[in-house]
Amino acid sequence: MSIRVSIRKRLSRTFTLETEFETGDESGRCLGILGASGCGKSMTLKCIAGIESPDEGLISINGRVLFDSSRKINLKPQVRRVGYLFQNYALFPRMTVLENIIAGLPGAYSRAEKARKALAWISQFGLLGLEDRHPAMLSGGQQQRAALARMLIREPEAILLDEPFSALDTNLREQMQIQMLEFLENRRDVILVTHSRDEVFKLCGELLTMDAGRVLKKGATRELFRNPGLVSVARLTGCKNISPIKRTGREEIFALHWGLSLRTALPVGDAVTHVGIRAHDFAPAGAETRNRLTIAPIRRSEEPFEEVVLFTNAAARNAEERHEIWWKYSTYLPYQEVTELFIPPESLFLLRNEDPRRPAGN
Repeated sequence: MSIRVSIRKRLSRTFTLETEFETGDESGRCLGILGASGCGKSMTLKCIAGIESPDEGLISINGRVLFDSSRKINLKPQVRRVGYLFQNYALFPRMTVLENIIAGLPGAYSRAEKARKALAWISQFGLLGLEDRHPAMLSGGQQQRAALARMLIREPEAILLDEPFSALDTNLREQMQIQMLEFLENRRDVILVTHSRDEVFKLCGELLTMDAGRVLKKGATRELFRNPGLVSVARLTGCKNISPIKRTGREEIFALHWGLSLRTALPVGDAVTHVGIRAHDFAPAGAETRNRLTIAPIRRSEEPFEEVVLFTNAAARNAEERHEIWWKYSTYLPYQEVTELFIPPESLFLLRNEDPRRPAGN
């Protein structure tokens, strides 16, 4: 059971979507597509659903061809058996919840059969008592559940979720993410598009990262967070501290933007160009003699449950070595007066910068 995509679509003189991937075949494995706005995530979903047509390539679901430019196959959206949940849910404003869900069914069913099926989904998604309400009378979470029910009543082979939480406030977003986890359990062929690393980490077993219309890297979600490999993937997964390096030994580097000599846990290959460390992975220095630095704080800020400290290396010799470094820690930890930090070698990312269009950053 898998979705296979290998397509090319020119969107402008300067932007071409070129993406190729195949989902895994494990039950309940959701593929997340993570990337910045405008990178081609939503367009990829629209091509799978048949809303847009690629210029060339192949799209298939479980071996059934939906699009093949070489054989001039391009199935209409209505017959692709693909469920698509839009960012704004796209409910019909003048229809009730019941009518919206019934609208998802093909015309082969009788009116009574359509109502029976729709009411079953209304019950499953906790919408009983709301079936006669119009979308404007529903909360964001209720609208999302109604849209999911309308999508699933057609029993699609593949499910495409396009930024499904973007219209929800923080509390409702977290509630719906928990419900989505239950919804995704034991379902196959689900693709979730998002620009939120938190959503993809929580919901998706597999991760595909995209930038500027192309695939950067694909793999198990937690493994890509542990070992992003590329500067661009490290950025997408939330790594704020990235510096170009000079290799000084088999397991030794000098971080040029931080003025730091560092010991790594792994050998530094010839292809490594950068090092990264997540803002949460610093620790107060103890008896360690390597990978420690004295901080020169620039500013502090307090989030609801975290302290954020921006600092530079106090021993930096020039402006090039004084790029800002982020440190985040729990407000419940007594770190306010810490002046020296330790960087665990196993927490360092060894990265390659394979995108010449994107300059190195801190």
